[in-house]
Amino acid sequence: MKPLKFKALLKQTIWGGDKIIPFKHLDDHLENVGESWEISGVPGNETVVADGEYAGKKLNELVIEQKDKLVGKANYERFGDEFPLLIKFIDARQDLSIQVHPTDEIAKRQGKERGKTEMWYIMDSDKDAKLYSGLKKQITPEQYKAMVEDDTITDALAQYEVKEDDCFFLPAGRIHAIGTGCFLAEIQQTSDVTYRIYDFKRKDKDGNYRQLHTKEAAECINYTVEDDYRTHYEHKKNEGVTLVECPYFTTAVYDLDEPMTLDYSELDSFVILIGLKGEGTITDNEGNTVTISAGESILVPATTDTLKVEGTIKMLETYV
Repeated sequence: MKPLKFKALLKQTIWGGDKIIPFKHLDDHLENVGESWEISGVPGNETVVADGEYAGKKLNELVIEQKDKLVGKANYERFGDEFPLLIKFIDARQDLSIQVHPTDEIAKRQGKERGKTEMWYIMDSDKDAKLYSGLKKQITPEQYKAMVEDDTITDALAQYEVKEDDCFFLPAGRIHAIGTGCFLAEIQQTSDVTYRIYDFKRKDKDGNYRQLHTKEAAECINYTVEDDYRTHYEHKKNEGVTLVECPYFTTAVYDLDEPMTLDYSELDSFVILIGLKGEGTITDNEGNTVTISAGESILVPATTDTLKVEGTIKMLETYV
């Protein structure tokens, strides 16, 4: 089974910008594209295979058909017929809402399928791009509610100026918001559960305030204060650098200008490669070759033992 490309789902938002379409070299004329859902098994928002023998199939249809051959034995036992990761590119022309996601346990208690843990990898963003991640001072649930009411909740949040190659891990329960000027890749659990805490008193296209989820969010927030929420790592050329290891995904970054062979023979999982910069080709152990370039995401099936990468390419690698 050869590596797969999918047709991205472009999402127009009130805060979306103009970076995604040129980044992905698309011939579209949509405005305010805030998100490109690259690989998605979210019901109602499933991506479709772009070409080859499975062209036109939805991702979850492919999981049902190929089972552990696509996702790996342990993953199929754990997640069944739903693909476990959602991959996005996000372009924020304005601040996104302050939000939080539930853990799996809290999500089930609230009648949802699962929670959401995620990570961000910053790409070529505006020079003054900022984001919020985590609490910078201790507050109680009662103080949280009061600060939402009196428009001061951002005073309690840690804010970061960001640049290309910065990385943030966002476990479920951590308050966060992507800020104006950020352009990033997002890896997350397959879940669309987001609780909006504060939305800067913005109105939608119909002149209405967007719904807040103050009560639901209060149940989810992790009030622990940490010194630093940024993920620190050492940049290296021509080798993988691990960024995040958690129960939901493991992610590394590769900055390559020499051929490299990735060995997946002991890995019981699919792999997703996300092109950040440059271009190259990948060839699997069966001789299947596909191109990869900035703005493309490729799903490598669990049956793949090795993958040779050639070209000048910076990419993320993630798997479960």
